[in-house]
Amino acid sequence: MAGKQDARTAALVVGPDGVVSGWSESGRLLLGWTAEDAVGRPVTDLLAAPPPPGFPGSYGSGRDHTGLIPLRHRDGSTVDALVSAHPLFGADGRALGHTVTVHRWERRPVIADLAFEQCPFALGVYDPELRFLWVNASACRVMAHSEEQVLGEKYRELFPELDDKAYTNQLSEVARTGEPARLITVFRPLGSDYANAWATSMWPVRDAEGRVRAVANWGFDMSAEYWARQRLLILNEASGGIGRTLDVLGTAQELAATPVPGFADLVTVDLFDEVLRGEEPPLSPASASGEAIALSRAAQHSAQCDTDRAPGHPMPVSHAPGSVATRCMATGRSTVQLAAEPGHGGEWAFGPGLAADPAHWPPGNPLIDESIAADGLTGRITVPLRARGALLGVVVFSRSDRPEAFTADDLILAEELTAKAAVAIDNARRYSRERTTALTLQRSLLLQQLPSQEALEVASRYLPAGTGAEVGGDWFDVIPLSGARVALVVGDVVGHGLHASASMGRLRTAVRTLADVDLPPDELLTHLDDLVIHLASDVQPVGHFQPTGEFGATCLYTVYDPVSRRFTLASAGHPLPLIISPDGTRTPAPAQPGPPLGIGGLPFEATELELPEGSLLALYTDGLVASRERDVDQRIAELLRVLNHSATSLEGLCDTVMDAMLPERRTDDAALLLARTHALDPQHVADWDVVPDPAQVPRARKFTLEQLEAWDLEEASFVTELVVSELVTNAIRYGEPPIRLRLIRDTSLICEVSDASNTAPHLRRARAFDEGGRGLLLVAQLTQGWGTRHTTDGKTIWCAQALTEPEPR
Repeated sequence: MAGKQDARTAALVVGPDGVVSGWSESGRLLLGWTAEDAVGRPVTDLLAAPPPPGFPGSYGSGRDHTGLIPLRHRDGSTVDALVSAHPLFGADGRALGHTVTVHRWERRPVIADLAFEQCPFALGVYDPELRFLWVNASACRVMAHSEEQVLGEKYRELFPELDDKAYTNQLSEVARTGEPARLITVFRPLGSDYANAWATSMWPVRDAEGRVRAVANWGFDMSAEYWARQRLLILNEASGGIGRTLDVLGTAQELAATPVPGFADLVTVDLFDEVLRGEEPPLSPASASGEAIALSRAAQHSAQCDTDRAPGHPMPVSHAPGSVATRCMATGRSTVQLAAEPGHGGEWAFGPGLAADPAHWPPGNPLIDESIAADGLTGRITVPLRARGALLGVVVFSRSDRPEAFTADDLILAEELTAKAAVAIDNARRYSRERTTALTLQRSLLLQQLPSQEALEVASRYLPAGTGAEVGGDWFDVIPLSGARVALVVGDVVGHGLHASASMGRLRTAVRTLADVDLPPDELLTHLDDLVIHLASDVQPVGHFQPTGEFGATCLYTVYDPVSRRFTLASAGHPLPLIISPDGTRTPAPAQPGPPLGIGGLPFEATELELPEGSLLALYTDGLVASRERDVDQRIAELLRVLNHSATSLEGLCDTVMDAMLPERRTDDAALLLARTHALDPQHVADWDVVPDPAQVPRARKFTLEQLEAWDLEEASFVTELVVSELVTNAIRYGEPPIRLRLIRDTSLICEVSDASNTAPHLRRARAFDEGGRGLLLVAQLTQGWGTRHTTDGKTIWCAQALTEPEPR
């Protein structure tokens, strides 16, 4: 093996006259010439081509020379070799000739040396103290230093700006531990407008004994790949970070925060006021030469975090005519402004073919604008915010702390971020418009003001779902009934949005209509169930797989009578009311809920309870007790604990309950109706059994007049006497015994006549010569309201007169 190796390396001595004076045995193995053949011959006889300048025996041969030279083998063939010639001198300085070494071209050190020297990657070798031992030409171009300038110098001293950086520290660590390493270093070369990313590998160089004698490294500029990956990471973050909620301001803030600080130092998002309100944006904003464009700063995010504008606090801004932002909005094209022309150079420079920004700028970009430097900026990208052909506003990305100039790829990233956010903002705008419409519809259909009545002290709260969810179909109502009674109603329509709001309105109207008929709770829910079934059948799918829209609902209908203190309720799949007695007893109403509305074919059951005066009733929708962490029973028990019977203000108690029960981010509507019961003073109720004889009518009038005198209501005597006469006469003539007259003094004066007949009277027009038919017409004209309610054992005809000054309770 040694002989074969020697055959690829030879040594000879050439005298001052260019004649070979010494020859090695390896020369014979390499070229076939023996020492007898070679010694004494001109060295040029061994060459297969004319000698290059500086070769021994030629012009300028007094210095070192290395080069590839073809040599002549004794058999006539040609041997390519790397020839190195070094001059020899005597003690007196006289030239003694040259020593010449010959390495066959195929030998590994020769190819490796040239390959490393010509490698496009930057290669270097350092001693354990990080002194330069060797660098290739690419490394010299990167450092802007020649090999002679760096050899023997310490890395940290030659380039102090890189001292204590990850790169130099890692080199020292490899020298200390002997463990190879890889890293990516991002830095901005001195004099350059761009930051560059270098991929570097470092490894120890060991001697035969395994000791680390040097550290080698190679590196290449991977800026294009690195920054492309960083842009992809920002886009990936934007995919999960922008448009998470259906909120215009929230989405604008997400757009402003996502690219800071990885891409920009300051981002502002300006939107038209119409967009913030959920309306359609203006069709034609002012042109570049027209008027200023007024917007609102919906979001602003800075790397310093001292100028951030949180969602919910938009600030008016105006973009002057002819400004970059105005032109961008008018033309629909983005603009890049740079404080200075991008360039390269300086101590850490890049040679030809290593440009940091290979992408091509679109027409008109970049715009060199030295004026932005006055604002402390190195660059600014202005992008119009457009979605579905509509202009929503403008987004500005600015750089100030980071000195790197924007590139054409940065413009693409800014436009991608803006385009994604524009769709999310437009979706949020459209959702906001629909939600506002649904909420407006729902609020218009809900009870606007609690009616005046004395049976109950009532307070209510309704809170729609959070901004990330659609409006639901929760509703409640307080309906005064005949006989000083009051109906409390709470319901919930399945689904969300306009459909649920409209369906809720239809159900509420139906409940009020059925309540006017004075149906018992169980019968009212039966009629309401039939209505829901008919409404659902009207909503048929257009396509084969299109759902019908889930027209289901729940409803709780209750009636409280302050005369008897009776509380009657029936539930169609709705949570039962909670009852807190004056003694502190807390319990859900002991009743059995029926099926939800829209099932059909199943009965509803009414439950009647007698409540102590001052009892607290709590009616609510399931949005108040819904929770992912706890079951419904636990939440109802928690609601019972929160309800404080001793609270002096029901309004304050409503606020306490809503704050305690509802999470900050709720996904469903919540309605609460609180009522404290009152009992009507027995002295304000008078009744009398009427014998079914027309002769009893005068007695009924007398009874009425005496009672009105006792109540100090003589001013109502005339009308009340006529009303009682007509109603009692009709009951005796057309009704069935037993007949009963009852007078109730509440906020109005109520007159009731009951009998056992189920036949209901009705108004009719009496002709000129008719003897009857004018009684109910007279009642309707003289009173503020009248009606009929059916009971299990007959009916009751009632009418009510307003009292000018009702006596305080």
